[in-house]
Amino acid sequence: MADDKRTPDAQQQTQGGARFFAKPKFCQFCADKTLTIDYKKVDLLRKYITEEGSIRPRRQTGACAKHQRAIATAIKQARQIALLPFTGKHAEEMR
Repeated sequence: MADDKRTPDAQQQTQGGARFFAKPKFCQFCADKTLTIDYKKVDLLRKYITEEGSIRPRRQTGACAKHQRAIATAIKQARQIALLPFTGKHAEEMR
């Protein structure tokens, strides 16, 4: 490999395939100031829950840390008063 004249990028593409560049995500709550996070907005909170019923992480939702904490708190409040299910099994039965 000492006499290999290819660039490091070309070497990586031949060895491991093409690189993946993720699209940058932005916080929709920072972009739209009128959008509020509330435990009573069940349709908004459902977007932040997986099929299994767990809360989606920041890298999937694109929310900033401040709003991700508020989303998690609102989801937990909605679960306590039975607006959202704790598990995904109940979510499928409700649909």
